Amino acid sequence: MAGIKDILTIRNPETRKRFLRFREHRTAYVSFWILCILYFVSLFSECLCNSEPLFIRFKGTSYFPVFVYYPEDTFLENGKNTRPDYKKLKNTPEFSADTSNIMIFPPFDVGPFESASPDDLATGDTVTLRFSPELRLATVNVRDDFTVSRASNFGSLVERDDADITDNDLTSIVSLPENIKEGVLKRFRNEPDDGVDGIITLPDGSVMAVSLNAFDPRDEAPKTVRLKFSESGKEAIASAAIQFDNAGNVKGSVPDLWVQVSKVMKGTLAENALTRFERPLDPVQVDVSGAHYRVDFEKEDIRFPYRPTGRHPMGLDEAGRDVMARILYGLRISLTFGLALVFCSMIMGIAAGAVQGYYGGKVDITGQRLIEIWSALPFLYIMILMGSVFGRSFVLLLVCYGIFNWIGISYYVRAEFFRLRKQAFVEAAQLMGLSSFKIMTRHILPNALVPVITFFPFSLVGAIGSLAALDYLGFGLPAPTPSWGELLAQAQQYRWAWWLIFYPSLALFVVMLLGVFVGEGVRNAFDPKRYSRLE
Repeated sequence: MAGIKDILTIRNPETRKRFLRFREHRTAYVSFWILCILYFVSLFSECLCNSEPLFIRFKGTSYFPVFVYYPEDTFLENGKNTRPDYKKLKNTPEFSADTSNIMIFPPFDVGPFESASPDDLATGDTVTLRFSPELRLATVNVRDDFTVSRASNFGSLVERDDADITDNDLTSIVSLPENIKEGVLKRFRNEPDDGVDGIITLPDGSVMAVSLNAFDPRDEAPKTVRLKFSESGKEAIASAAIQFDNAGNVKGSVPDLWVQVSKVMKGTLAENALTRFERPLDPVQVDVSGAHYRVDFEKEDIRFPYRPTGRHPMGLDEAGRDVMARILYGLRISLTFGLALVFCSMIMGIAAGAVQGYYGGKVDITGQRLIEIWSALPFLYIMILMGSVFGRSFVLLLVCYGIFNWIGISYYVRAEFFRLRKQAFVEAAQLMGLSSFKIMTRHILPNALVPVITFFPFSLVGAIGSLAALDYLGFGLPAPTPSWGELLAQAQQYRWAWWLIFYPSLALFVVMLLGVFVGEGVRNAFDPKRYSRLE
């Protein structure tokens, strides 16, 4: 900090005053240094987060794979010029503890393009048997005398076979409510009727629901009428879950429902639980104490995206790449793109606004009309067209976005040059015979930079957000470039993968929030109204 103070002591007093105002805005000042530190750290991403070693000492020779490419033949002498797998190479006898060869990896030895191996991921060591109650459904077609013409699954509700029920009187099997009977007869009379519902109590005390759909008259009366039956009152039966380990032993507490399961069925379910460790299984149907259950065999399987683990604290994306590594590299790309875009846009905007504001007249009118025409062009369509012709790239995206992003700042610079060109110091410079270029760059421009500096942090935030938006839409950087917007696009596809939503959104929110804080501090530092008085 002493060095900064020493520099400011020899500079313009007004600049020093503005810097001190900015320092008084503690939130902005701290945010500025946090942004600087984050960007500085991201510049060394390869040294912090990489699947390639920082340093190798092999047979008395030093190698730096992070910065220099070495073929596999360099270490294994197998004639292959492909990129070596350094992690496997480290486990070879050439790098054992008995040798003098060493290999040093970064603190986080996972790269942004490296797909994790399923063998390195920890999966669940238990299988959960989840019992979910199911309501049994059945249909019965009856004739006008209530004899059954066809039954589907009705026998399971009344403990009989469907074949035995056919051609029997339905009213002798169950006691149909009067409204159901009347509804059936109305349909045979081809009379309109709304839907009808009823409740049937069976001899064992269980309850069954019966219903008829709404009916509209037809050209001919129906020959049969369909009734729908379903178990009722089973909703109150609670679900249950029991866990098995890979040895077939029950883990944790045993629910009361498991005690009611027959011994044979317990053995079958336990065998299925062991099989689930090897492969997925379909649900099975189980009857327990008169209730019907579906049993699902649940186990955590390796599939990408994968949840956060100890080795991958922010999880993996759809290709098995580490999210933390891609966020770190994405930070560097986002800030670099934002800074490059804003600098280029500021230079173009300052040049266009300075020429318009200084010369005025026909130059200003002509330039303003051309700018209005240019600003009316659809940016996104041009971006899509250029990307389809030349292919997506960082430079193309920077150029396409930069040729539109300068327009806004040119308006402010133009207004400042309009205001300053008639000042006494400008007229004095003109009388001294200085060229227009020197007057604009040395005399007017330093006094017209207030809006440029003030809008710089906000423009940076806008550029970062625009890059994320283009990547999210698929028109930004090419795959597999690490990008926050690309991670958010994956999050839309895999909505259950909360880590793809949370961490990239948090990184984007923090960086943009810090940029806004810095912008507020700069705006307050350059605000002339702070020391104005009304007398």
